Amino acid sequence: MRTPTAVVTAAGLALALAACGGEAATQSSPTTGAGTSAPAAAKTLQGVTIEVAAKWTGPEQTNFQQVLKAFEEKTGAKVTYASTGEDTGAYLGPRIQGGNPPDIAILPQPGLVQQYADQKALKPLTPEVQKQIDENYTPYWKELGSADDQVYGVLVKAAHKSLVWYRDQAFQDAGAQPPTTWDQLVTTAQTIADSGTPPFSLCGASGWTLTDLFENVYLSTAGPENYDKLSKHEIPWTDPSVTTALEKIAQIAGKKEFLLGGSSGALQTDFPTCVTQVYGQDKAAMVIEADFVATSAEESGAKLGEEAKYFPFPKAGETTPVVLGGDIAVAMKDSKGAMALLEFLASKEGGEIWAKLPGYLSPNRNVSPDNYPAELTKQLAQTIISAGETVRYDMSDLAPSAFGGTDGKGEWKLLQDFLRDPSDVKGVQQKLEDEAKKAWK
Repeated sequence: MRTPTAVVTAAGLALALAACGGEAATQSSPTTGAGTSAPAAAKTLQGVTIEVAAKWTGPEQTNFQQVLKAFEEKTGAKVTYASTGEDTGAYLGPRIQGGNPPDIAILPQPGLVQQYADQKALKPLTPEVQKQIDENYTPYWKELGSADDQVYGVLVKAAHKSLVWYRDQAFQDAGAQPPTTWDQLVTTAQTIADSGTPPFSLCGASGWTLTDLFENVYLSTAGPENYDKLSKHEIPWTDPSVTTALEKIAQIAGKKEFLLGGSSGALQTDFPTCVTQVYGQDKAAMVIEADFVATSAEESGAKLGEEAKYFPFPKAGETTPVVLGGDIAVAMKDSKGAMALLEFLASKEGGEIWAKLPGYLSPNRNVSPDNYPAELTKQLAQTIISAGETVRYDMSDLAPSAFGGTDGKGEWKLLQDFLRDPSDVKGVQQKLEDEAKKAWK
């Protein structure tokens, strides 16, 4: 995805688990618990080699390879891992063209599913794999991994994007409490501003952070059905539902004293500098971003669960927003081994093994939060399960790259323009719609 999730989440949550007194440092081989369903018969893949390509390196790769090891022990297959680097498309493109793709590729955004399906580079999932998806995922996630009514992918790893991180001392100094609604957030921000601390450090130079902010407000105010429509450009960006969301954001963006450095300062602040301005430099009280904030907070010397805390993104409307990023596994070779591994990764059993390791969140609704090694990830996992059918994927990652994922263009640039001047809601809506028409043409 067009965020640092794949690079940072594992390290961040590993640190988070350690800070919360969990078992983040434990790297022992995972074991399966009694009673877990077995999606594939044991030792049926002796002599079969499966290649998996993903962008993960470092701790993320290490932990994923423990999951692969559990699959090897279960089936007798041998699984090799190849890192794609940050640009998955640049790695996979030549291999697809050369007729030598990996058996399984793990894609960092859903748009690539459609792209590779159009290139006839993907293999439809077998009924066995789809059975695991139907049992363990909401229908939305099945649709997310589909193209042209054919199911190709399964979401195997999630990043939680509906969080607001705060510096506890700043809240104590202001006598503020974590809010649960948007109106309370605005009131809390004013209380903190009155205490002499700018409430928000916005990462406006990193345009994707502004899309995350918009997506949470929009999902809450417009609801999941409109969220789906806007993500597919089935309703225009001039729709009144977009007006409502932008007007909510303007309640924060339009107050100079709410933003560290004002709007101009926010637009010059990238991620993760916005985090270090809250933790370490103690210049602001809050930063609105995903679970991977944990890494930068720890690196700034803040202890998670003590000085660095978070609260769920406040409700701005009827829906409690839970927006996820994540990685989708697809098969590029029509092999028994590839489908067996996808079946395993989609299963409750595979998800539970992975969940016992640091730096992981499962979108699988049947993976109990009790599997996670610390309180922080238990809580995040529970919010995903509790949100049920209303959980949605990062909207900008569902859009064509020209609109939702390019620095200095499309949604990124226009939301930066809106941060610069939040008074012209209708004007920015029209510009968003003009750019969307070009991208979806």
